[in-house]
Amino acid sequence: MSPGEERKRYPVTIETNAIDRLVLLAEAPLRQARNSAAFWSATGRARGHEVIRRRGFRAVAGDERAGLRVLIQEPDLGADEVAEITELASRAAGPVDAEDPFSSTDLSHLDMRSWQMPVMLRQPSPVAQPAMDVSRARNEEDLCAAERAVIASFELARFLPYRDGEMFPMALIEQPGVDVFVARLDGEVAGACVTVMANGFGSHYWVGTLSAFRSRGVGRAVMLGSLAHLVDRPVTLTASRLGRPLYESLGFSVAAASTWWSSR
Repeated sequence: MSPGEERKRYPVTIETNAIDRLVLLAEAPLRQARNSAAFWSATGRARGHEVIRRRGFRAVAGDERAGLRVLIQEPDLGADEVAEITELASRAAGPVDAEDPFSSTDLSHLDMRSWQMPVMLRQPSPVAQPAMDVSRARNEEDLCAAERAVIASFELARFLPYRDGEMFPMALIEQPGVDVFVARLDGEVAGACVTVMANGFGSHYWVGTLSAFRSRGVGRAVMLGSLAHLVDRPVTLTASRLGRPLYESLGFSVAAASTWWSSR
């Protein structure tokens, strides 16, 4: 089969010189699952929390403020795996949050609210320069600035009153593949995000803009600045309703619906 015939047969794929194979939209939920597991495992290790690895899920059991995070890793969890998640949730020290990129595991018996957000995929491609300063967090001052921006942007009441280094300890940016970025406008911290490179894919987390700087291009800038080191890789993320138009304008396409569960 010629390259042209291959593209006609599989129209949802894009061939690139940056990778040796075609990246399917259908792969995005699995890639997002794996990347989320890598991110939250790195976060758990950095915070000194317990990381639990199973075939069908990854879990990070934190303290009364961080709570329990469950990352579904396969679309076919068995009854024993669901039972273990149930047990972990029953003895969680704090809030419980679960992420299922496959939307296939029913956790309604845990009496948690649920909602869906799109998993999105961006094929490898160049990006423009951001319109403001975007830099990696290299020291404690930068990391605390990013941490404050994310807590305020997402209104994370669980991390209030604020404690330096609780959400983003210095050990986080020492974890393989993890980078934290800060956007500055007029010399002030305006937004932040986290990127994770794992298993050949990148992904974004905690893309936030402080309320005082919204509608000034901060979200676009922090995305462009953080995508600059990922241009030769496929990148996934899970988008909020408000964030989706921005991500689409940056070349992301909706691949699937991810179901999220929360006890809060």
